Amino acid sequence: MPVLPGAEPFRHEGGEVGVLLCHGFTGSPQSLRPWAEYLAERGLTVSLPLLPGHGTRWQDMQLTGWRDWYAEVDRALQELQERCTRVFVFGLSMGGALTLRLAARHGDAISGIVLVNPANKVHDPLAFALPVAQHFLRSTPGIASDIAKPGSDEVGYDRVPTRAAHSLRQFLKLVDTELPQVTQPLLLLHSPQDHVVPPADSARILARVSSTDVTETLLEQSYHVATLDYDAERIFADSYAFIGRLTESLSEADEAGEADGVGKEGAGIGG
Repeated sequence: MPVLPGAEPFRHEGGEVGVLLCHGFTGSPQSLRPWAEYLAERGLTVSLPLLPGHGTRWQDMQLTGWRDWYAEVDRALQELQERCTRVFVFGLSMGGALTLRLAARHGDAISGIVLVNPANKVHDPLAFALPVAQHFLRSTPGIASDIAKPGSDEVGYDRVPTRAAHSLRQFLKLVDTELPQVTQPLLLLHSPQDHVVPPADSARILARVSSTDVTETLLEQSYHVATLDYDAERIFADSYAFIGRLTESLSEADEAGEADGVGKEGAGIGG
């Protein structure tokens, strides 16, 4: 099945610092493409994969579930780890949940994470019925393009496949149990006006992770797909500064370790 125009995956070979970006449920890499290009232009190695079942037609998602989506970002992360000395993971919406699971499972192999309107729960009042509804109701209305900025549109599905939604609900429950295992530095940016994921999800994530280096930022002018909205440039700049601060501190720690004979080679932004 051909990929929708603009929904193609993105990869850029840059320096020794790598960033993996994870897009959202029923969305595509297009929602994060400007962010990926911003980081690539500044010398970072960037990977923005297309999740299985996404970017073509919603019927294709019926054949996939959370294990497929997570396996793809896990594979992309391992590729970056083989290529880079520092790796960061960024995610939007369900991509934020994927980011959190990667962080919980990979520990210090991930230097920091950035979440934009991360999902923690399926809030549809009918979500409890998904285990049954998925067998006789194939889809429900879509959730794409929740954007305040006129003329800015998301490449995503106009329908939500119920089987995939049921899998997403199971995945978010699993990730919620793993949040205490997240210890990496964390930058969380969220929109008070979000018609897909309420601010309560960000609050719960912040309350349950074990990270001690935490920054919370409100995106006052944007809706859910903030990476294509009025606050996009702020997200891009803040995330790049976040990487810069951490790579500098990590390199300084490595240099101190080398002085003691136990360090390893460090790398700042752009390698």
